[in-house]
Amino acid sequence: MTAAATPPVLTVRNAQKRFGAVHALKNVSLEAYRGEVLALLGDNGAGKSTLVKCISGVHALDEGEILLDGEAAPVHSPAAARRAGIETVYQDLALFDNLTPAENFYCGREIAWPRWLPRGLRFLDRRAMNRDTAAVLERLRVKLPKLDAPVALMSGGQRQAIAVARATVFARKLVILDEPTAALGLRESRKVLDLIVQLRAEGNAVIVITHNMEQVVELADRAVVLRQGRKVGELRPSRASQQELVSMIVGAEG
Repeated sequence: MTAAATPPVLTVRNAQKRFGAVHALKNVSLEAYRGEVLALLGDNGAGKSTLVKCISGVHALDEGEILLDGEAAPVHSPAAARRAGIETVYQDLALFDNLTPAENFYCGREIAWPRWLPRGLRFLDRRAMNRDTAAVLERLRVKLPKLDAPVALMSGGQRQAIAVARATVFARKLVILDEPTAALGLRESRKVLDLIVQLRAEGNAVIVITHNMEQVVELADRAVVLRQGRKVGELRPSRASQQELVSMIVGAEG
């Protein structure tokens, strides 16, 4: 069964967003499905980041709606979006350098006991957090030198993999990745791309913002192109050349 044969996990309808005189989103609509990678493309200022931040609860739409599994999504804040099952990995990764992978995974969502006590009086179950983190990393085929080392001592690719893996732990609906291979070398980029393929294979809905057309052609099942706040096209990268993608992005098609 193809992704498009199932109901969309995410639906954005007629999204409008203004910042003063700047009309950042102009009637943008799109859908994302489980088991697919959707590439969100466009030049700087096209509206990609604004759209993602609206989906992630950072900004509220002025008009339009966001649906999850066909129902209005309560994305009035980043915390609410996370509770709804949307996880976003931005370029800065938002990792705590002095913490271990497990501590980063569960920061703010720690496993603690006994559950009948108020949260501030519970004991952290570090063994459970370490065990669950190791299981997730193994499932996603992420190899780290040490699980008890702070992430500051790890490479860029390893840190990116930790951030993506953390998102998958809590993303019941959607994972959004903003330039996931930016500033990474070829080998580390390959590992992150393999991780995205694994996320799709596990049935996740994945939205990727990237300027790397080679990666778009390799990974994306569909691509939505924004220009000056408008959706100007949607296509399947496997059936298009990199030149066709670039031409649509810059407005030189035809």
